[in-house]
Amino acid sequence: MIRNPRDLQRYTASERANHWIVGICFILLALSGLAFFHPALFPLVNLFGGGTWARILHPWIGVVMALFFIIMFFRFACLNLMRGADWDWLSKVGKMVDGNDHDMPEQGKYNGGQKLLFWLLTLCMALIIGSGVVMWRSQFDFPVGLVRTAVVVHAAAAAFMIGLIFVHVYAAIWTRGTIRAMLYGTVTRAWAKQHHRGWYRQMTGKN
Repeated sequence: MIRNPRDLQRYTASERANHWIVGICFILLALSGLAFFHPALFPLVNLFGGGTWARILHPWIGVVMALFFIIMFFRFACLNLMRGADWDWLSKVGKMVDGNDHDMPEQGKYNGGQKLLFWLLTLCMALIIGSGVVMWRSQFDFPVGLVRTAVVVHAAAAAFMIGLIFVHVYAAIWTRGTIRAMLYGTVTRAWAKQHHRGWYRQMTGKN
């Protein structure tokens, strides 16, 4: 892809690698987790070499995802703190969905929807990690009652997280130019000015 030297850098190579490692781990965990969730989906274990290997790999892939998600959290948490303009943006999100985003409140690097998604994903990850540790019988020995509760929490948090990721992917596809940022690290100045005017002014010093 030929890039315009005037384009703005939105993500570094390290940040993009961090994102894609978490994303790939999530896909693998979702597939193996769904295989365990319902007998009709059990054939998905063949993607991992069978049921035994799926059960062995699932928690270890989870460890990798957890570590890289924690890194990503500390990288982006300060940029995702909710402010008044973000709640205002969320209250007017219907205009955004209708394609009328010109009157939306000015946003920084992330808009209110992205920030809310970030914190919901963080909550899901905390529940999944905590319950996953309790469920990992080959490594830990928690009371059976606690393990049973953890199974319910793990499944519910994972299902909710899958739904959030669908929203995340749809929004990235719907907002043209967004996927490019995670593939190549840059966005056009026009894209930045339209969708994240506050960040655009911060990066360029222009209105």
